Amino acid sequence: MPLPKPPTKRADMLNADDFTSQPKPVKQAKSTTRSASAKAVPTVIQPPVLELVKPAATVVEPVTALKPTSTKKGRAVAPIVADKSDSAPVVTKTSNGDSAKSRHLPAPGSSTTRRRRDVGGPAKLFVLDTNVLLHDPMSLFRFEEHDVYLPMITLEELDGHKKGMTEVARNARQVSRDLDALAADMSSRQQLDPASGIDLTKTGHVEAKGKLYFQTMGMEVQLPAGLPQGKADNQILGVVQALRSQHPGRDVVLVSKDINMRIKARALGLIAEDYFNDKTLEDGDLLYTGVLPLPSDFWERHAKGMESWQQGGITYYRVAGPMVPVLLINQFVYLESPGATPWYGKVIEITGKTAVLRTLKDYANQKHSVWGVSARNREQNFALNLLMDPECDFVTLTGSAGTGKTLMTLAAALCQVLDERRYTEIIVTRVTVPVGEDIGFLPGTEEEKMSPWMGALDDNLEVLARGDNSAGEWGRAATNELVRSKIKIKSMNFMRGRTFLNKFLIIDEAQNLTPKQMKTLITRAGPGTKIICLGNLAQIDTPYLTEGSSGLTYAVDKFKGWPHSGHVTLARGERSRLADFASEVL
Repeated sequence: MPLPKPPTKRADMLNADDFTSQPKPVKQAKSTTRSASAKAVPTVIQPPVLELVKPAATVVEPVTALKPTSTKKGRAVAPIVADKSDSAPVVTKTSNGDSAKSRHLPAPGSSTTRRRRDVGGPAKLFVLDTNVLLHDPMSLFRFEEHDVYLPMITLEELDGHKKGMTEVARNARQVSRDLDALAADMSSRQQLDPASGIDLTKTGHVEAKGKLYFQTMGMEVQLPAGLPQGKADNQILGVVQALRSQHPGRDVVLVSKDINMRIKARALGLIAEDYFNDKTLEDGDLLYTGVLPLPSDFWERHAKGMESWQQGGITYYRVAGPMVPVLLINQFVYLESPGATPWYGKVIEITGKTAVLRTLKDYANQKHSVWGVSARNREQNFALNLLMDPECDFVTLTGSAGTGKTLMTLAAALCQVLDERRYTEIIVTRVTVPVGEDIGFLPGTEEEKMSPWMGALDDNLEVLARGDNSAGEWGRAATNELVRSKIKIKSMNFMRGRTFLNKFLIIDEAQNLTPKQMKTLITRAGPGTKIICLGNLAQIDTPYLTEGSSGLTYAVDKFKGWPHSGHVTLARGERSRLADFASEVL
């Protein structure tokens, strides 16, 4: 079909092909399309309009760079960056993707979770479920400029959990004390202004800029007929729904650790989120490994001004260069290149722009074996250097099953207790969290009750005792009796208030500890005590704990860079080919 003729009048209608084939009129000076006719008249051409791509550039910038522009009732109001309408899909996607973990921020001092601030609009109103308060008693003060709302049924459930000696009961009592301090003058305050909230900064928590509100009257609840009205979870959902209708211009968010409750809330069209403040890391892959590979040109880039000396058979290097800012004290570094001898070292000092590296003792050599145990790979050599270092008071070892965590730790403990007499005895403890169904109460003393949980200890002691065949059966029996006399098995339930002097404390299965339990155990250390935490973050059995919120992750993140602590993530299993293959494929 032939093309139509060019139009003869300006009012004629043109299709797309006709329009692109014709030169543009000179009078359309605002057009930004570059064509042959536009180049012929340069005086009427304007530069390209760049405002169309400017919002997309601001979306990818970290929100932490935004500074508050104004204040209103003590709360910072940041400039509006994103609109929730459908006209800007790119901005809406970015803001919704980041806001889920930015609405309630971590405790002050957290170095791993990025502190983002919600931008635009009034402060959000967070309705807390009871399990959030029982999980973290300081959760009231973790929402920064946003407000917190407590339904009356939450206080009723809190009162029902305050009795007992469990961790949940202690958290319930602590929350009750904090609420009592906040609501001390609430009656006189409500007489002046019934709708006024309580400033969360009242008790000294300056990071909490919002207010606390209690449910003081009944609300009209319109839930589906299938939901029982007497259930506590459904009553909280009704409160959230009523608050959303009372505050149409404000985000009302339910915060709960109960997955099913969040599902029901979202099914009703309500906003529900998990409590993210308990997570030390957003992703387990971001955990500090304690090991840093050096680039192949490390020595060439750091050769300028480098110093080297030997002392006691150990070589030291003082370097200055681009790698120094990323190094941490007691971090292991290595350089492996094809055709060259591998080099392994440890950072022992960082002063300004210089760092001091020290070569390691080769525990892979049979001459340097620890109670008959030699390192089989690079990470095991790093771990034995930490375990045998008297200046390292706190060591954390993580890795999958069969990487040798317990065997190396027990060998280093026996060597330093029996041979070097650096410590008086070995104390082993762990969390008694069963993998399957609980078998009930166990008879006997404290050690007899803990012995079924210490099967890994018995297995590794058998491996260590099997290595010496020269003493005969009687000699091995005497050795086992001597080893047993130096090992004490303790329960974690009786650790509070104790102080360990010159002890080698081993905390097995530390991934099942909460951050508060980890703090309780580490603070038991007295002068001359060394604490070793072992765990596999892929095998967490404690409810409500994840890789990011485990006490082991918390300890690794907080202790990194301290001159008297160290951490190594063991990468390769050495138990057996069957165990290694099962760890990979199952």
